[in-house]
Amino acid sequence: MTIQPSITATIRRVISTTDLAQFFDTSFRTLQETISAQEIGIVGSAFCLYHGPVAKTVDLEVGFPTDRAIRHAGDASAGSLPGGRIARLMHCGGFDGLAASWARLNTWVHDQGLDAGTTRWEVYLTKPTPDMDPRDLRTELNLTLAS
Repeated sequence: MTIQPSITATIRRVISTTDLAQFFDTSFRTLQETISAQEIGIVGSAFCLYHGPVAKTVDLEVGFPTDRAIRHAGDASAGSLPGGRIARLMHCGGFDGLAASWARLNTWVHDQGLDAGTTRWEVYLTKPTPDMDPRDLRTELNLTLAS
């Protein structure tokens, strides 16, 4: 499929994978406050854009698509999600199963004779809550395709 690029408000860091949950919670809260204070509209679900592989540390950018660019404030800055050809897979279930779903998407791309690009991101369609059943989570996995 082909998608259009989107404007985003983001926070980017290189962090330990053991700190992911805390980083996500703090960053999404900070971004919502910044976006609201600047009277900018959120036009889509929260996401995480990966810059490189996930190992003991990961370089990532979390954020929200917005109707226009935010002004830099603290850790928050304007960003974008790429447009172009992508492969997409819907992951149903808890975050602990994401690695297997990414592997499945990469296998599908290879089996189709396509070349994966270097950019990948997750869109969190279901906002997690402490009392929800993790099986109810829906996460969209997006992988750019090389031309």
